[in-house]
Amino acid sequence: MINGEKILDHPIRWAMVGGGRGSQIGYIHRSSALRDNSFQLLAGAFDINPERGRDFGIQLGVAPERCYPDYKTLFAEEAKRPDGIEAVSIATPNGTHYEICKAALTAGLHAVCEKPLCFTHAQAKELVRLADSRNLVVGVTYGYSGHELIEQGRQMISHGDLGEIRIIRMQFPYGAYASTVEEKDPAAKWRMEPKTAGPSFVLGDVGTHVLFLAETMVSDFKIKNLLCLTKSFVKTRQLEDNAFVLMNLESGAQATCWSSAINCGALHGQKIRIIGSKASIEWFDERPNQMSYEVEGEPVRILERGGAYLYPEARREDRISGGHSEGLFDAWANLYRRFAIAMQAAGKGKKVDFWYPDIHAGAQGVKWVEKCVESAVNGSSWVDYN
Repeated sequence: MINGEKILDHPIRWAMVGGGRGSQIGYIHRSSALRDNSFQLLAGAFDINPERGRDFGIQLGVAPERCYPDYKTLFAEEAKRPDGIEAVSIATPNGTHYEICKAALTAGLHAVCEKPLCFTHAQAKELVRLADSRNLVVGVTYGYSGHELIEQGRQMISHGDLGEIRIIRMQFPYGAYASTVEEKDPAAKWRMEPKTAGPSFVLGDVGTHVLFLAETMVSDFKIKNLLCLTKSFVKTRQLEDNAFVLMNLESGAQATCWSSAINCGALHGQKIRIIGSKASIEWFDERPNQMSYEVEGEPVRILERGGAYLYPEARREDRISGGHSEGLFDAWANLYRRFAIAMQAAGKGKKVDFWYPDIHAGAQGVKWVEKCVESAVNGSSWVDYN
């Protein structure tokens, strides 16, 4: 169980780029990073408007002289300090991730980056090369992957509880953008502009989240080929607001993914069902503390977060005893805890023996989106993945 005891020699000296006042995800980054005393927020370039960003940083308790106007100044000035930052979180619109992450790695900093890392697989490979050659950690915030029941599913599959994996059904279809909300909401608008969002809307925005859940739980999730069907049901949009993907895996299993922003009435809708030759499991992020375990010929079982019957690897990330709910903030905190341990280990020339959404996972998400778009623009044809 995680109980707040010190896990590092010292908290990682940390900054943020973006995540300022009005950000949808800035607070959860800070809350999660600071929760286990693993990071210390010392600096930042919090807003594209320097004065607004400086004021916000000061309100967070950051020293005024360490509230910088932009990320370039942040990295340059912090490099001059004996107590300069060691890591940075990138919580900015998609179109800026590549240049900021590359600049951070070039400056010798570990990074936590919102997905997508970048827009093209070629860019992703460049970031992987930089991170690996400099022994730097890049964590990607596939948030719910840090929930303990995702680890439980991983352990059940690796122990053979489901038998041979045959089908993986993924979905992340929410309904918030079923109409032209972007006309009045700037936070929605940038997600639908190719220049700022990249080559995809819902595939990159939500599809990669549930894809990483599958990759985490099914260790041999390797795509052989895929077919993608996309559509913009709101006609004024340049990017898709609904997408279906079919995948054949190298193992012989098959997978599907439904990504959507127009599923009217759905608040979130992220769900994964994994079907084996003996049993199935299903997890739904709107009810994250339960996992359905369905053995052929037996009554359905509901596995509860914190249950003594869970695998030890899953119970290790309890933050409170069973019966109490844990959710997205707890899952993010688990990821940030892993990021911190990995960063400290890397600083000592070591590697960790646990998984986390790293730069390779981020690069895989970029490649998946690129292949899905390739299939869609070519008449929804089958595309080889390698």
